[in-house]
Amino acid sequence: MNPSVTPLTTDRRGWLALSAGLCAALAWPLAAHATAVEAPDALIQRVAGEVFALVKSDPAIQAGDMNKVAQLVDTKLMPHLSFTRMTASAVGRSWRQATPEQRQRLQAEFKTLLVRTYSGALGQVKDQTLVLRPMRAAPTDTEVVVRSEVRGRGDPIQLDYRLEKTASGWKVYDINVLGVWLVDTYRGQFAQEIQARGLDGLIAALAERNRSNAAKS
Repeated sequence: MNPSVTPLTTDRRGWLALSAGLCAALAWPLAAHATAVEAPDALIQRVAGEVFALVKSDPAIQAGDMNKVAQLVDTKLMPHLSFTRMTASAVGRSWRQATPEQRQRLQAEFKTLLVRTYSGALGQVKDQTLVLRPMRAAPTDTEVVVRSEVRGRGDPIQLDYRLEKTASGWKVYDINVLGVWLVDTYRGQFAQEIQARGLDGLIAALAERNRSNAAKS
């Protein structure tokens, strides 16, 4: 790897991504309990308390148990995440040239990376609550931004969501914490790796990062 390229380092951007993972996991919609499509802000607000309570009551999640975190992500997060769009946006224009196999591997490694992000972040949940700000959107909008902040110990954490309306309801495709969008954070990192080593190099770098994280556990 080009020594000047450090796309997956743990720095301030990594911390912001970690915080985003925390906030995203805490406020994710549980659509299985809904009988009709709710407004995106109402949907997030309704389930925030449920998910906070779930995390706080599970010592395994608090301790960073990867199996429990993966289960939480798979059951509560992935069905309501526009993950293909998120991955494609993070990869950028190179996504169009990716083969179906490369796309599948990119999504798999990216998911593993995000699960690891959540495992560290969820253990930080103590007494936080999610407070939504007034949303400016028209009933006909198909893409919206829901703005909120997480309040608890310390200063409030700015948290915004980008959602798109799909045939199966509203889905989140990007998250902003403290002024930094999650997809933008990864796009910059991924672009450096793609420029240096191509798409296969990015896949290899993600896989290596995930193996290293697993070994540290």
